Amino acid sequence: MTDEVVAAVAQAHRGEWAQVLATTAQVIRDLDLAEECTQDAFVQALETWPRMGIPQRPGAWLTTTARNRALDLLRRESVVRRALPLLVPEESVPGPEDGLDDDRLRLIFTCCHPALSPDARVALTLRLVCGLSTAEVAHAFLVQESTMAARITRAKKKISVAGIPYRVPSADHLAERVRTVLDVVHLIFSTGHTAPIGTELVRQDLVESAIDLARLLHLLMPTDAEVAGLLALLLIVDARRAARVSSSGQLLLLAEQDRALWDMSLITEGVALLTDALRRQPPTRYAVEAALAAVHAEAPTWQDTDWSEIVGLYDVLLTLWPTPVVQLNRAVAIGLRDGPRAGLAELDPLLDVPALATYGYLSAARADFLRRLQSWQPAAEAYQEALALTDNDVERTFLTNRLTEVQAHLPEP
Repeated sequence: MTDEVVAAVAQAHRGEWAQVLATTAQVIRDLDLAEECTQDAFVQALETWPRMGIPQRPGAWLTTTARNRALDLLRRESVVRRALPLLVPEESVPGPEDGLDDDRLRLIFTCCHPALSPDARVALTLRLVCGLSTAEVAHAFLVQESTMAARITRAKKKISVAGIPYRVPSADHLAERVRTVLDVVHLIFSTGHTAPIGTELVRQDLVESAIDLARLLHLLMPTDAEVAGLLALLLIVDARRAARVSSSGQLLLLAEQDRALWDMSLITEGVALLTDALRRQPPTRYAVEAALAAVHAEAPTWQDTDWSEIVGLYDVLLTLWPTPVVQLNRAVAIGLRDGPRAGLAELDPLLDVPALATYGYLSAARADFLRRLQSWQPAAEAYQEALALTDNDVERTFLTNRLTEVQAHLPEP
């Protein structure tokens, strides 16, 4: 087996997995069987392509192979009995754009159906749409592989038992249903942007999967402001990826990043999407979040950041999405605009919010403001709290270095 074949199969897995699985599921109406046969098709590619050469259209070859394998298995009586109840055979309802009806979109909306729990939606989307292994999905969300396997199995069974249709929602339900999908895509991106655990700051596979999904949704709903806003947000935030870690692997905050490393093509694309989204009224949550990212992206330097505009945007975001995390980010922005004492005054009431009790970024924000005020002992305690709540190695190294810096100012014991 040549490196060229291995690379071609890996590229096909990333780009074609969802299409192969979705098309196979549409034909045989059995998610389990479609997943099994899709995996078999990729294995067969590794065995066959070294002899026959890499096909001109790898995705078509893989789809044909998976579908033929599934149809062959369906001829066996035991498999037929198992397959019958799984997917409800409803007529597909086209999206708002004439003629647009993508098998992948059927798969996405099925995986993100509101009848499933939020955890199940994310797990199914990562496993079936993004093609991550069950072990990778489990690792991303800090649970045992056996736990995640059971969660995915239960979700598939519920699709069958509840009769969840395998289709894109009709036009009158599309706007409502797409919000659930967007939340799943955003969570996948957030988990990849700063991995909750591990030696790398970024899970590139999750980030790119989320962006691919957001692009596909924008293709389905090009006039939807929330969809455009989410895609804009992901592109503008991801544009900073190359500057977030130093050559030695150290975390770099926005104030320390080399902005010449930011991907201006992604920022330009994101800002264009954002401009279009903001023309539509009223403003949406993801459009406002994208606007916040754009203020940072368009500032030539950290010192040029318009913190008053950022605070104002957080005020708007709180009316659309009133969560403790938004309150925390707004408090930090106030501290960066008005000084660390003002920031601490905004952060202190959040210490009693249960949802933030185990959120390490609250302790880290307090530690930074206390460090700026040279309140060394409270700063050291806050950094220690943040460390206790942080499992990503890159973030832990950053916090440890800051703690060491602060402890150097403490009196000798």
